Amino acid sequence: MRRLLRRLDQERIRGKLELIGVDAVPRAELGPRTSLRDAWERGLAALPRDWSDLYAQVRLDSTDYLERAALLLAPLNPSRYGGPSTLRFRCARAFGYGASPAMAARCLSRCDEEGITGAVEILYALSDTYPVATQGPVWYAGGRVV
Repeated sequence: MRRLLRRLDQERIRGKLELIGVDAVPRAELGPRTSLRDAWERGLAALPRDWSDLYAQVRLDSTDYLERAALLLAPLNPSRYGGPSTLRFRCARAFGYGASPAMAARCLSRCDEEGITGAVEILYALSDTYPVATQGPVWYAGGRVV
C-alpha cells in the first residue's frame, strides 16, 4: 500500500484516502508462524547425512516482500520460478555450485529480521555426488536448466 501511495505522489495524482472499515481476524486463526531460518534448519535435518546438492524455494506470503527478499537473498543467487512470490536457489553442502547451507541460513535470518514471512521447501536433493571437472549436477525444471 505504501508503495502504491508513493507512486501516486510521484505522479502528482491527488486524492483523498479514507478508511471505510476494519475487520479484525482473531489471533487463533492466524496460528504460529515458523521463521524462514527454522524451516530451513528443519528441512536440512530431514535430509540424509550424505546430501551434497539441493534445489530449494522460498515461497513468500506476499508479492510485496519480493523485491526486498530478493535483495536479502542475493548471495544465494535466487531466481523467480514457480510462482509470482517464489524464489528458488541451489545449495551445495561441501563443494560445487550453490550457496553453502550456512549462507542460506544467514540470508533467511535476514528476511526473518525484517518481518518477511513465507515458507521454505527443499524441492530436490542429491546425495553423495562427486563432480569431476564440473561444478555439480545440472537441474532441469520445466524443461530449462536451473
